[in-house]
Amino acid sequence: MAEFTHFNEQGHARMVDISGKADTERTALAASSIFVNEEIHEGIVKQTIKKGDVLAVAQVAGIMAAKKTSDWIPMCHPLSLKGVDISFSWEQAGDTYELKIEVFVKTKGSTGVEMEALTAASATALTIYDMCKALDKGMVIGQTYLLEKKGGKSGDFHRGMKEE
Repeated sequence: MAEFTHFNEQGHARMVDISGKADTERTALAASSIFVNEEIHEGIVKQTIKKGDVLAVAQVAGIMAAKKTSDWIPMCHPLSLKGVDISFSWEQAGDTYELKIEVFVKTKGSTGVEMEALTAASATALTIYDMCKALDKGMVIGQTYLLEKKGGKSGDFHRGMKEE
């Protein structure tokens, strides 16, 4: 059984001391999505949404969220991120369009960037919802999950593959 390191001797939550861990390159790739109707799809693609360029604004929001993850998630350490990249792709199923979001985060440090990637993916989807909600409040934000992480003591993780 794994040792629970986020509790002190009294059983209360604590931020883990990572000062003894080596600085190594660490990356994470997270995904999320948002399901929209045809009107919103067309508005995003043609950049006719009244609030502006939805994907550009969402991309900046995601990057900002990655940088501020420790402000949102109580036990996350503030990190010096070395890179954040957000990409988008569309899939269509009938009259529903799914905007897929992938976020890649990189650092060199003593703790991983999984939470930064997941937070960025979530904030990106939420920003798209916010910018398009005047057209349809029925949009659905899809599952948000870690695709892969590399580096650190716990090793690499690749979704769909046995942990190495």
